[in-house]
Amino acid sequence: MAWIDLFIAGLFEVFWAAMMKLSHGFSKLGFSVATVVGMILSFYFLAKATKMLPISLSYPIWTGIGAVGSILVGAFVFKDTLPPATWIFIGFLLVGIIGIKVTSGH
Repeated sequence: MAWIDLFIAGLFEVFWAAMMKLSHGFSKLGFSVATVVGMILSFYFLAKATKMLPISLSYPIWTGIGAVGSILVGAFVFKDTLPPATWIFIGFLLVGIIGIKVTSGH
């Protein structure tokens, strides 16, 4: 269950980052509120996950999910342009996240 909580925390990290973009510098109330709610939920699920998982695994995986997810949302939803070489490094991030999970013993 802790791994599910960690994954949900990462998804909420992606959510709040996207909402923050849509808030236009916190000038749009609805998106600003959604940003804060997403942050709270992301931290809540991260805290739940760290009850069972070491912080040395939880935090880098959480930030990795948030980083990769935010890149994907930026590219596919907000139409950010990424050079082809950037996709190689995104792949490295994914390999690192999966590698941490597989070798963790948890």
